[in-house]
Order: sequence, then C-alpha cells, then structure tokens
Amino acid sequence: MSKYLALAVLSAAFTLNAQTRPDWAFLTPDKQQPAAGEESGPIHIPGSAKEYTAAQVDDLSNPPDWFPDEHPQPPAIIQHGKGAALACGACHLMSGHGHQESADLAGLNAEYIVRTMNDFKNGTRIDPARMNAIAKAMSDEDIKQAADWFAAIKPGGWVKVVEADTVPKSYVSVKGRQRLPLPGGGMEPLGNRIVELPQDVARATSRDPHSGFIAYVPMGSIAKGAALVKTGGGKSIACAICHGDSLEGLGDVPRIAGLHPAYIARQLYAFQTGTNHSVSSALMKKVVANLTADDILAIAAYAAAQ
Repeated sequence: MSKYLALAVLSAAFTLNAQTRPDWAFLTPDKQQPAAGEESGPIHIPGSAKEYTAAQVDDLSNPPDWFPDEHPQPPAIIQHGKGAALACGACHLMSGHGHQESADLAGLNAEYIVRTMNDFKNGTRIDPARMNAIAKAMSDEDIKQAADWFAAIKPGGWVKVVEADTVPKSYVSVKGRQRLPLPGGGMEPLGNRIVELPQDVARATSRDPHSGFIAYVPMGSIAKGAALVKTGGGKSIACAICHGDSLEGLGDVPRIAGLHPAYIARQLYAFQTGTNHSVSSALMKKVVANLTADDILAIAAYAAAQ
C-alpha cells in the first residue's frame, strides 16, 4: 500500500470515528463554558505540605508534585517535559492515575508503554489531541525512562463505578478537557452514556493524586458488561484469555481493570474504526468487530468497576 493510499484509508477511518464515537467517551470541550473565578493566593490540598499558585498548577511543562515521597524520583520527561513534549505528570498526574481524558499508566507493563509510545510516534495509533506530537518529540531514552517509571508505580483504586438513572449536570472544561459538574448544580437523566465526575472538583483541577472519580453508568450495565467480558456474549471472546482472570494484564498485555471507562471505550472504538492500526490492533480487530455501542459501554462499565 502506498503511503498516500494509507493516509487516505486512515483519514476515512478517522472521519468514521468522528461520526460514530459517543460524546461521553471522547471529551471535547463545550463551546459554552461557565464563568470561572480567578484563583488568588497559594493553593493547598489535604495531607500535603506543598503549595502552588494557580499558574503553577496549570503549567503543563512543570506540573505540581503534591506528594513527592510517594513515588520514585521522576526523570525530567515526567516532571518537566521536553520541548513539544509536555510533562507526562501534567495529564497522567505524578501518581500515573490520570484524569478522564488521559490514561491510567500506574503499574502498566513497561514494554507495553514503550510499544504504545512508538505507535504514537510512527502514526499507527492516532490521538490528534496530544499524544502523536508528544511522542514525536521524545527520544527513545525519554520513552524508556517514562515507561520504567510508570511501571514501578503501584496501581490503586481511582474510579468508583455507580449505577444511576440521573446524574449531576456537567460540561467538558476547556482547561484540562475534564468533565466537571456545572457550578449551578442540577440533575439530568443519564441516558445511554457514562458520565465520570471528580469526587472533589477543586482537588481534581489542582491535580491532586489522592482525589479520585465517580463514574455513573446506566442501570444494569455492569451485569451486561460482566457477561460480555467473561464469555464474549456470542459476539466476541472472553477478555480474560489475554488480559487475565482479574483483568490486571498478562505479560505485556495491559491491565484494563479499574481504568477510566471513557478511556476503555476510546480504545475499543479505535480498534473498530482503524485509528489504532498498530501491531496490537491485529489481535483486537476481530474481538471488537461485532460489538455495538451498547456493548462497548457495558464492557467499559464492568472493567472500570473491577
């Protein structure tokens, strides 16, 4: 296949993805943003002796490290970035857990992280928001150091999954691409989507690695997801075959248990639509080929709950 034909195929796949992907999984900032108050003075979070200004918290090349004693000494690429490569700790946090718009990297296999970064670098995995440009700006040594560092961090409970009919009204913030509750409050039907919100907005927007998230999922979706994950539901195969009985990964096959549900869904759609056409995608294409939007939602709800 010529490079021009390959680009055309990829462009068509991305267009399809943009047309079919659900808004709840692909976090695009809302055009109408609530009025934001200006932060003044130093910011503190519970349990940390550190303090930062709002500008320091929002500095994507020098993210706050609220609990430096809780992780190994970070390499420069994690804490300070490098040119066009933003600091890994800005989006993924200095705990590796990340927010809804990013991946939870804590404890992932280092070889898997290296392979994924190389996929972003060579364009076989597409993330137009950030990761392709970041990966291209990183050297092989930067990638190895980041992978080894995140792999050494212990994963932990970060997302609480709750079945619900209604959820707080929310919006996707232009700053950080996080979904946040509307300041004015109010509730709305959940419908056929997953809405993940921070347990504490101020702490989440301050990049506090101790303040997690609540993922609201439709009633009955966890049980439906369990059936699909454990048996394939006649549409696929059991996820445990590759990801392990506890979904915590096998070898360099990644953990999917406890990840942000929006992230899980985004990856399944990427395999379906071809925005991820890496070597790994060859193993997943048939697995996801017959999954519907409802199936993907249910799988994401169940895996996140583990």
